[in-house]
Amino acid sequence: MTTAQTPHASQHQNLPPMASRFVDVAALPWTKTAYPGIEAKTLLVDKASGLLTVLLKMAPNAKLPDHEHVLIEQTWLLEGTLVCGEGTVTPGNFVWRPAGSRHEAWAGPEGNLSVAMFQLPNKFFQADGRELDFLGNEWNKAWAEAAKAHEMA
Repeated sequence: MTTAQTPHASQHQNLPPMASRFVDVAALPWTKTAYPGIEAKTLLVDKASGLLTVLLKMAPNAKLPDHEHVLIEQTWLLEGTLVCGEGTVTPGNFVWRPAGSRHEAWAGPEGNLSVAMFQLPNKFFQADGRELDFLGNEWNKAWAEAAKAHEMA
C-alpha cells in the first residue's frame, strides 16, 4: 500500500490503491514556503520515504538560503534562471545535486519556475542552529523516520 499522495487533489480520495493518480496541476494551490518570494505546488509527497516532487516558483532574485541536499535532488528548469556558486541553470535544462552537497541558490532577475524532485527534503540551516525543511518545519520531526528508512535500505 502506498503512502504517497498529492495534497489538495480531491479527485484522488476514493481511488483504488493501484490506480494512477492524474494531477490537475492548475487546480492545486500555491503554498508559501518559509522563504520570501518562493512558493510551491506539491505534486507528490510520501512522508514514509521522504519522496517529494514540487512545482517551484521563485520571484525575481528570491533566495534559497544555506541548505543541504540530504539525498539526491533533481531540478528541471521550465522558465527563468536558477543560480548558485557553481553555475546557472537556464530554461529547458536540468541540474542534479549529490547527497550531502550544500549551497545557497537564487532566482535570476526574471524569477523562475521549475520541477524539483527530492529523495528526502533539503535541510535549511538557521542562524540559531535549527534545521528546517522547505516549509519551515523542524527537519528531524518531519523527516527523521524517512531518513532512517533510507539508512536501512
